[in-house]
Amino acid sequence: MSNGRSITHFLLLAFTDTRELQLLHFWLFLGIYLAALLGNALIITAVASDHRLHTPMYCFLLNLSLLDLGCISTTLPKAMANSLWNTRAISYSGCAAQVFLFVTFISAEFYLLTVMAYDRYVAICKPLHYGSLLGSRACVHMAAAAWGSGFLYALLHTANTFSIPLCQGNGLNQFFCEIPQILKLSCSDSDYLREVGLIVFFSCLFFASFVFIVVSYVQIFRAVLRIPSEQGRHKTLSTCLPHLIIVSLFISTAVVADLKPSSISSPSLDLVLSFLYSVVPPAVNPLIYSMRNQELRDALRKLIGHFFVSHRLCTFLCK
Repeated sequence: MSNGRSITHFLLLAFTDTRELQLLHFWLFLGIYLAALLGNALIITAVASDHRLHTPMYCFLLNLSLLDLGCISTTLPKAMANSLWNTRAISYSGCAAQVFLFVTFISAEFYLLTVMAYDRYVAICKPLHYGSLLGSRACVHMAAAAWGSGFLYALLHTANTFSIPLCQGNGLNQFFCEIPQILKLSCSDSDYLREVGLIVFFSCLFFASFVFIVVSYVQIFRAVLRIPSEQGRHKTLSTCLPHLIIVSLFISTAVVADLKPSSISSPSLDLVLSFLYSVVPPAVNPLIYSMRNQELRDALRKLIGHFFVSHRLCTFLCK
């Protein structure tokens, strides 16, 4: 294969070659996917339908759930289909679409988590200025900026990656199309280094966002420690701990996956780590927020209660 245009499809890494285990993986992935869909859909519906949750913090949470749905829907359904039908193939255009969508959602999510850290910083450290700094218009603009940044970042990387000539076969050591795995198939060192340069540049931007999140939480914890009552400290922490847990999970899994030493790298380890950062956060984020946030729990309880009441009423009237 002389270049990328002669490649009609890529071969993804299979979780296992044993047919029984492939079917077991399919049912496991289906359960995880349905749980992620249900959890994030409940949060989106609860925030949209409950006027008490029409605040910047829950506006950002709604967008986070949308990004989580997009992220897990980009990778897991294809893995499920491959496990079910005992295949590894993904078309060239399908791979490009998967790269573009996954990078869009994952980078937009990181930008949104940075914005959410700023929201918690202003709410706790500068409460008197919260209304002026984070009104409804500012919330929409910040969320739109996160989505737009992710879109532009993904567009640049996807266009650059799939313009590189590929001549090292078509096998990817990953269960979904990932830029580092595609770059391993590159023929030209100069094209490879060009994309690596872009990755390094944007990694510096991500690192700056990470530093901003850390500094924000240092200021938040300093402010919380100055609250005299234990109940007040607990109530304040309950609004930011879910975000801190999600940021820690998101960053730790991504950093370990991307920066692990090459001496310990192996296809099976890469597979597990990529699964952790691409699938686990979208699946557990709704659980983390619903467990730690009383307002959200109340809204979800009310939403589920209305559903069962409507279902019983419908059943009664239809008899």
